Amino acid sequence: MSLVAACGSDDDAGDTAAEEESTTEETPASPVAEAGVLTDICPDPLVIQTDWHTESEHGALYNLLGDDYTVDKGRSATVGPMTLDGVDLGIDFEIREGGPAIGFSSPSSIIYSDDSVHLAYANTDAQILTYEDTPMLSVVAPLEKNPQMIMWDPATYPDVEDLEDLRDLGVTINIFAGQTYADIFVAQGVLTEDQIDPSYDATPSRFIAEQGAIAQQGFASSEPYAYKNTYEEWGKDVAFTLLNDNGFPIYSQTIAIKPSMKDEMDACLTEIVPIFQQSVVSYHGDPARTNAMIVDINEQYDDGWVYTAGNAEFAAGAMAQYGLVGNGPDDIVGNMDTDRIQEMIDAVAQAGLSETTLTPADLVTNEYIDTSIGL
Repeated sequence: MSLVAACGSDDDAGDTAAEEESTTEETPASPVAEAGVLTDICPDPLVIQTDWHTESEHGALYNLLGDDYTVDKGRSATVGPMTLDGVDLGIDFEIREGGPAIGFSSPSSIIYSDDSVHLAYANTDAQILTYEDTPMLSVVAPLEKNPQMIMWDPATYPDVEDLEDLRDLGVTINIFAGQTYADIFVAQGVLTEDQIDPSYDATPSRFIAEQGAIAQQGFASSEPYAYKNTYEEWGKDVAFTLLNDNGFPIYSQTIAIKPSMKDEMDACLTEIVPIFQQSVVSYHGDPARTNAMIVDINEQYDDGWVYTAGNAEFAAGAMAQYGLVGNGPDDIVGNMDTDRIQEMIDAVAQAGLSETTLTPADLVTNEYIDTSIGL
């Protein structure tokens, strides 16, 4: 399966938001957690380490912050009372930025080096590859699909629909170094090794300088907006295909714990995993308050990362449009399909990246999932 899309403009983002508002009006109000439910059950503050700057892909987290949050620029952390749909849950919630804020280290390395961190983001492939040193157990997946994609210029390559088409044309694909999906796609024959250029620096400079002659990695919920609306030197649509739709169905940005902490965190997880699930539903039902918060937090950090209201609105719409957020095949939000986990374990082994004997149960658990919560 492939996904080819042109990015939306500010007007497109507004149309998407209007559609979401209409949908929200037809949806019955969701249940609200009991006030103080996490008091003396979860750590206070409950601390989570993310993998990047504050952005709408993290909306389900930031949706759980009350309006009187504070930004601690020195620690790259945002802290506030943990709330859900206006109800104070009884503890504070601290969300720490990743990426440059942690020297591009993995969230798993942070949770193992800092005992104040209770939860951390995890990706299925990284969980497999780093299990021996920093094992992580995912307890809920706010995103149904990994937002990572490969993009290209639809004017230069009008007949391209997926990665195999880029392979057949021999198009150079500019990506970050050390990406698991590159090794897996080469092992599967989806791409060729000589077309992968691992020199991507997270800027648009090369793609624009080469006028779309190359393809490039990105997020389906971010770069399409930026290339049309932010990068004036380009200022037009890009097309893309999700890695998920080309044979790399990881769960990305899951909420995970150290397996050794499972017993200690059991009571907390029992209460808080359904809260994370409900926050996914609440945020995507009406993202306006949280998106405004995300924009404000980035402005307060003032660290060179620019994230506008247009970025946030587009991201929320794109996540819904492209199925990045949604129910699994069983109409439940947040749970993880163990067949997908096994597929990735097998793919990592096929690529020669690990001789693992792991099973899905080593990497994920659905035991805390509330099966009544879905979008």
